[in-house]
Amino acid sequence: MTTAAAAPGTATGTTTGSGTGTPTHCPYCALQCAMTLTPETGSGPAPAGLTVTPRDFPTNRGGLCQKGWTSAHLLDSPERLTTPLVRDAKGAPLREAGWDEALGLVARRFAALRETHGADSVAVFGSGGLTNEKAYTLGKFARVALGTSQIDYNGRFCMSSAAAAGNKAFGLDRGLPFPVTDLDDSEAVVLVGANPAETMPPLMGHFDPARLIVVDPRRTATAQAALDGGGIHLQPAPGTDLALALGLLHVALVEGYLDTPQRTAYRRERTVGWEDVRQCAARWWPERTERLTGVAAADLRRAAGTLARARRAHILTGRGAEQHSKGVDTVSAWIDLALALGLPGTPGSGYGCLTGQGNGQGGREHGQKADQLPGYRHIEDPAAREHIASIWGVAAESLPGAGRSAWELLDALGTPDGPAALLVMGSNPAVSAPRARRAVERLRALDFLVVADFLRSETAELADVVLPVTMWAEESGTMTNLEGRVLRRRAAQSPPPGVRTDLEVLHGLAVRLGRAEQEFPADPAPVFDELRRASAGGTADYAGAAPELLDAGEAVYWPVREGGDGGTDTVGTPRLFLDRFAHPDGRARFLPVEHRDAAELPDAEHPLYATTGRQLQHYQSGAQTRRVPELLASAPEPYVEVHPDTARRAGLADGDTARIVSRRGAVLARTRCVPSLRPDTVFLPFHFPGDGAANALTNPALDPVSRMPEFKLSAVRLERADGGGAAGRREAA
Repeated sequence: MTTAAAAPGTATGTTTGSGTGTPTHCPYCALQCAMTLTPETGSGPAPAGLTVTPRDFPTNRGGLCQKGWTSAHLLDSPERLTTPLVRDAKGAPLREAGWDEALGLVARRFAALRETHGADSVAVFGSGGLTNEKAYTLGKFARVALGTSQIDYNGRFCMSSAAAAGNKAFGLDRGLPFPVTDLDDSEAVVLVGANPAETMPPLMGHFDPARLIVVDPRRTATAQAALDGGGIHLQPAPGTDLALALGLLHVALVEGYLDTPQRTAYRRERTVGWEDVRQCAARWWPERTERLTGVAAADLRRAAGTLARARRAHILTGRGAEQHSKGVDTVSAWIDLALALGLPGTPGSGYGCLTGQGNGQGGREHGQKADQLPGYRHIEDPAAREHIASIWGVAAESLPGAGRSAWELLDALGTPDGPAALLVMGSNPAVSAPRARRAVERLRALDFLVVADFLRSETAELADVVLPVTMWAEESGTMTNLEGRVLRRRAAQSPPPGVRTDLEVLHGLAVRLGRAEQEFPADPAPVFDELRRASAGGTADYAGAAPELLDAGEAVYWPVREGGDGGTDTVGTPRLFLDRFAHPDGRARFLPVEHRDAAELPDAEHPLYATTGRQLQHYQSGAQTRRVPELLASAPEPYVEVHPDTARRAGLADGDTARIVSRRGAVLARTRCVPSLRPDTVFLPFHFPGDGAANALTNPALDPVSRMPEFKLSAVRLERADGGGAAGRREAA
């Protein structure tokens, strides 16, 4: 196992935090690296008055990426919002206002719309970056204070396909059903559509590059690390990961890798449905798989053998496998491969999904999703409704049913049958949503838009009211990382004068909407206590996650039943499925799936695949990282990666401004010629707004189960920005 690995340009370190500082966790990805925040004494790099020091912790082991090192920069940024902003009329500028005026206006407008058009005329859009307490309260606010079914969140765009596939296969969805440290001793790790060398660099320290099998249409930093270390990179055409998984399963089947006594007994005793999946895999011999995916049959056989011969192995999926209109089936195909090899629920092996956002795990467990109640309960389940209603002190029949999923909600805004008002908390859909310009149109069509944020994001710029809220280092609460481990976030400093917490905002609005003050506490401690009671008995049970355990630094993994203890150093369930899976019969489900084409394919007008993703220096919509000078200097503008031959055919050279055109719009980006890229594929990062907004290209076609949009595949053409070159002349003609 390697002791450290990072992508070029990454900062890492092994210093432990000072005892005088505040121990907390990074505000960015779901790795939730540990850090200490210490007030400055007149020197140091952190302009916010806090020094960031990496802290030893199992996920990051004293390392941080470039984003983590610079995470305190924005705390005293001159761009911080410190006063509510109100727009007096559509088209009028935002002006400063007091909190009473701003909250009073929001409450009156929401109440009037509900009275005139019904409760569903007001909607809520949340975030996978909110603490557990805020995510829980936001869901409760929507359903109790507003009475609306129209609530979803940006996590729908992140892990929903893997969540649906995991629930189908195992009866339970937790990103990693084992601690990250289990990866240290893995003899083979398959990374499907994941690029942790850029998205969560400290995780690379848990991998031996020689044992990596990276599945990605690009030679990412992760794929290059594998190749440099003697590992494998499989480079399929975008949208063919499902077929690739079936091809690997076929090889494992016909080569006899599945016939060991242990694997045969595992499938017989711990699973159901193998025969149907075996028949599906039998049709995907290597040469057929090669014709569709572009992955050579020899490479397919090598990868299957490497995985199958490993005594301890893991298969991990990421957004590249999930963000498709067939994302659930694609992840299911990789889970089928894992089950055939006997990995899930076997000590030292397993299947998992690399969660993206900081609280992507906890954020989807406690009521932000359109069809969900706290504890990962389904909103249409009568028993779930009775339980949550009893905690909230309301009648079960008063709780609304399931609402629209994230894209369907955004697409309905301002339409005759859709919401007329929207509260956005912790998200920037003007940049992050698929078909982003359509999303902006719908946001503009609203009667009333309210945004709670700490910066004037692109979505906040469209709002009628902007409410300034605290940042991560100014608030306390809990987060749940990619392992299902509940972590304590601690405030290291007071917020600027005039700024309120999200909980205080929801409290103020709820009271003005007629709810009792005690129903919506502004203090996170009683909220977490209520969350624990609400989740008790649910799939994501936090009942035993007592604050004193979190304060003591205990390793608390859900489900953690009241009074339960998984061992001396752990509380709850660090490793799921060791004895049984979460279905009533204790068995995992094989799910037969077949390859199908993406929602759109390249044609004569749009002959290339476009795929999107993150880059090292930026995070999500870039609203934060684009305001950090060090990060912006390293990655200042949109770019498009193109194979040199593809660029040449479009009349483009390295450094030229390209125009990338899909069926939904066009964007401009600087050309980067990358010889390792597939000639039929281009890549764009999605962190930039305006003319460089990659999500203006993306297709909102939805997975039928998860309602995940197809971010990862759009058909495009490439042109010179000035209209020159062969493509430009053809369009002009």
